[in-house]
Amino acid sequence: MGFEMKPEKDVLEFMSSKNQCKAKNNPNNPSSVNSPNNKNKMKRKNKKTVMAWRRKKTDSPADETTAVRRLFNTCKEVFSNGGPGVVPSEDKIQQLQEILDIMKPEDVGLTPTMPYFQPNAVPENLSSPPITYLHLHQCDQFSIGIFCLPPSGVIPLHNHPEMTVFSKLLFGTMHIKSYDWVVDAPMRDPKTRLAKLKMDSTLTAPCNASILYPEDGGNMHRFTAKTACAVLDVLGPPYCNPEGRHCTYFLDFPLDKFSPEDDDVLRGEEERKGHHAWLQERDDNPEDLNVVGALYRGPKVED
Repeated sequence: MGFEMKPEKDVLEFMSSKNQCKAKNNPNNPSSVNSPNNKNKMKRKNKKTVMAWRRKKTDSPADETTAVRRLFNTCKEVFSNGGPGVVPSEDKIQQLQEILDIMKPEDVGLTPTMPYFQPNAVPENLSSPPITYLHLHQCDQFSIGIFCLPPSGVIPLHNHPEMTVFSKLLFGTMHIKSYDWVVDAPMRDPKTRLAKLKMDSTLTAPCNASILYPEDGGNMHRFTAKTACAVLDVLGPPYCNPEGRHCTYFLDFPLDKFSPEDDDVLRGEEERKGHHAWLQERDDNPEDLNVVGALYRGPKVED
């Protein structure tokens, strides 16, 4: 329960004016504020005032833990003992997923009417509209960020080496296509490798967070915005070129694009063409990659 109370400034001004009255009032005057009876009354009144102000401050919604602060604190706990290729325990994964599942756009200060999400004209030298990235936090253990996609915005097919990644669609409709590597399959060439399809479907918010793992869950994925949408991403650990966690982009090709008819290893996969594809590495800066950074202006993530 809260208490109606003057702002702290008013309380301090009241206490200051009380002190200033000491030199002006005669203590022998019964009506003076410095008379014994009135002094006791004022002491009791001031004590109640300060107690009420303290209770009001304690109960204030501004002091409650925000959703984004809960997310940050949970990430610190979940990834505290993490590292490259280390997957958090099932309990910790569930703990973080439950936080993300209930997060809403307003929890991070977003609305679909913001400029990031407007269907502006695409420059002639680009194949898709600009995507805005909002950086919330990054440390050695994890990173938190938001991708803001206008309609038709595309995040090209890319990987997450040695990472566990949580993605939460905050609003909008998005198509996701993802792959995992086929273990022990021969490489077509040094830049082309066989992968199995993990997901090829459309999601619409509200929906639960999705999770990918270092070797499962669709570690390589592509996002295509069907409408304006926002995706909250948690990466543990984050990309780090010096440590070998470099973001690599790919093109996907049908299985029969490169598979020779006499290849015994791939003959069984040929019967399931729709479930497999060749992924070929691209240049570091694909022409359809169009991401710009912007300042995050939502609730504070940390002190």
